[in-house]
Amino acid sequence: MLLSTNTSKCPSVERLVKLWAERYTVDVSSLSKNPKFYGELMKAASPEARGLTAAKLVNNVLYGTNHQAGTQPKSLYEYIPDIIDSHLGQRINQFACQVYEKVLDIYQQQSGMVVTPITTQMSTGNVSNQVSLSLSAIPNIEKLANELQQLLLKYQDQHVTAKDWRVVGFLTTLFNFSNKLLINQLTSVEKVLLCPYLKFVEEQVAIPWQRVCAAAAKHQLGSPALTLVEQMLPLAPEIGSTVYCRLLQLFPDHRSLRGGLSDPDVAHSCLRDLDMFQAYLWLSVLEKSIRPVEQELVPLCVMVMPSVGVKWGMIDKWKRLLVDEIESRVQFEHELLLLNYTQGMEQAFFEARKRLGDQGEMIKIPSEFGENLIFHLSS
Repeated sequence: MLLSTNTSKCPSVERLVKLWAERYTVDVSSLSKNPKFYGELMKAASPEARGLTAAKLVNNVLYGTNHQAGTQPKSLYEYIPDIIDSHLGQRINQFACQVYEKVLDIYQQQSGMVVTPITTQMSTGNVSNQVSLSLSAIPNIEKLANELQQLLLKYQDQHVTAKDWRVVGFLTTLFNFSNKLLINQLTSVEKVLLCPYLKFVEEQVAIPWQRVCAAAAKHQLGSPALTLVEQMLPLAPEIGSTVYCRLLQLFPDHRSLRGGLSDPDVAHSCLRDLDMFQAYLWLSVLEKSIRPVEQELVPLCVMVMPSVGVKWGMIDKWKRLLVDEIESRVQFEHELLLLNYTQGMEQAFFEARKRLGDQGEMIKIPSEFGENLIFHLSS
């Protein structure tokens, strides 16, 4: 869930903000083998070209002058039937378009780019000869987050005020569907420059990375909790990929409403949600409380998973594999600290599953999300 958040200027916060920004860098090593690549990238990164890219997306996609635009709402309603009707979908779509307009406006304000060579460090400590090229597509992630915050909160409010409270669980769904449509309109170099912004928008309404950074203000540099989170944040994509591959092996025939686990769209959502689980765990560690998991992550899972055909057995296995993978990568001196929160996560999901044995279980959502909303959920 997205909450109004401001990050303070202190060393511990700045450390995590840097790690947060690195999530949106792009490895361009393979593209750089094309001798024309840099020239095309430099041209696409110019203010004039960025303006043309933004105009193309606004005119052809966001306001429906392209015939493909009509397929996005239809696909969305088929994916979550009886939850989002056409009227609500149109209202939510209008707010989403405002978010995209703002993103494209910020995108046009950027000029140039920073491509950084990164030398691979071997596990033995030796330096390999392999050098990857990383593009920093979002130069100031805090500015982007702050400028989008009010629009995204208004977008979230449309979900919160819907008659069916399960709608709040689909904050990322419209952005996920819309991002695909937008990406299909981009050239290869435009994708390199703009896709990090689209990824940011989809993650910002679901994954509390900014709140993780803000919570670091409670800790001094070198504190056990901050050191643990600093070590683990860069590993989030690798951990998520490992767990996802393991799930593929264990559940090759599993299908939700959106498709099988191996379907590219399902894979994308799984990897994003595995990152979300990790972010909530680290938020709990830095806030010294399991409340974010209990009051946000668990209710979201309760709302969303049954609605899209995911059973609790899959959620239990997903959570267990993720916890095992995280625990296997933590240094010995942090094991006990981590255990307090992984056990708390396990207990929170266990209690939710017990309560859901009775149809019509009442789940309370914190007052920060509206007016101390109560979500009436069916099993």
